[in-house]
Amino acid sequence: MRQSCGRKCLVDARGQRKMGRLIQADRRATLTEITTRYNRGMQQSICEATTRTTLRRMGYNSRRPHRVPLISTTNRKKRLQFARAHQNWTVEDWKNVAWSDESRFLLRHSDGRVRIWRKQNENMDPSCLVTTVQAGGGGVMVWGMFSWHTLGPLVPIGHRLNATAYLSIVSDHVHPFMTTMYPSSDGYFQQDNAPCHKARIISNWFLEHDNEFTVLKWPPQSPDLNPIEHLWDVVERELHALDVHPTNLHQLQDPILSIWANISKECFQHLVASMPRRIKAVLKAKGGQTQY
Repeated sequence: MRQSCGRKCLVDARGQRKMGRLIQADRRATLTEITTRYNRGMQQSICEATTRTTLRRMGYNSRRPHRVPLISTTNRKKRLQFARAHQNWTVEDWKNVAWSDESRFLLRHSDGRVRIWRKQNENMDPSCLVTTVQAGGGGVMVWGMFSWHTLGPLVPIGHRLNATAYLSIVSDHVHPFMTTMYPSSDGYFQQDNAPCHKARIISNWFLEHDNEFTVLKWPPQSPDLNPIEHLWDVVERELHALDVHPTNLHQLQDPILSIWANISKECFQHLVASMPRRIKAVLKAKGGQTQY
């Protein structure tokens, strides 16, 4: 039976040493995995809330692996301008935005979207770093979108995404999503500044449909402002937690699509609700990198 999370569940010094060893063995373990591994061989089991409390008491927090991009002075200014222009937007305003992005998931687990457990002074510890060189073995590229109201499509991309391929995505997926979710033409479509997004044929297509929705002017180098990045985190963690890991691209694609389809409404709505805080963080950082 699952134990309650009252005072009887507090972890003693011996238990903390065991939990510390579990963290050292797998920095990327989820709370569920840590709790399950801790409870093995213990007379009294604990719940995830107690695990989280204990880890924080020990000085551990869940953080992204240390890999901070250098934002240019010009782009800092553009990020700051965007934040100032949207500092009075409420969650209700952000509900009118549909977020999009591409992401690549590798057969070998080596990119930087997952989170790790580390103490404040461990940011440069070798076990807390993520290499910028991706491992081989191939991967699956996908494009996805979502809004406060619903998850949108997740589209596998079987080749390099160029302007022609992106035009098909925009016309086949973005257009029906926007016109269905925002029939009053009050929706905003968000995309980053990837070259294929800014191609002339794409810009012309959006101009032809500007009476149906608006393309949100997006600042460069701003993944921290796009909540869909955290949905990629969810997919990555769930892939990492699979009992049987994919060994080929077909085996990799199926669980990616399944995980995406089962992301809860509470999860993606919580991310949209974080937008005012993200904007404040950019303002505080004067356009620099934020915790997101």
